[in-house]
Amino acid sequence: MPRYSFTVNGENVAVEVDADTPVLWVLRDTLQLVGTKYGCGIAQCGACTVHLNGAAIRSCTLPVSAVSGQRITTIEGLSEDGQHPVQEAWLEHDVPQCGYCQAGQIMSAAALLESNPSPTDEEIDAAMSGNICRCGTYTRIHAAIKTAAK
Repeated sequence: MPRYSFTVNGENVAVEVDADTPVLWVLRDTLQLVGTKYGCGIAQCGACTVHLNGAAIRSCTLPVSAVSGQRITTIEGLSEDGQHPVQEAWLEHDVPQCGYCQAGQIMSAAALLESNPSPTDEEIDAAMSGNICRCGTYTRIHAAIKTAAK
């Protein structure tokens, strides 16, 4: 079986899995980082969002063979103590209801603010458009992103 080496949350890892294994399943099943969720399996809902070299990507369709030598950050690696500005704003605005999509939502928002610290409403909407919240907390998500941007 092939071996793939990359960095996850600042730690170098090496895994032996099939080349076409989605990064999501390597994170969850092989590395036991279960904060990243499986939603749709076709990169449409955003529950599986992680950062690849700082950019928000869907991990459910990205094969592990595509990430050799690269940096992945999961929700577990966003901050050691849950004190990332986006995480704090999420709590301040009481965003989560069921919570299932929240890791993906937070990772998308954090990537947006990293690349654009003062996004407009339209830029927030565009950046978050691929993340589905079945509970419909979009207004609170938007408000939390604005707060985190301050």
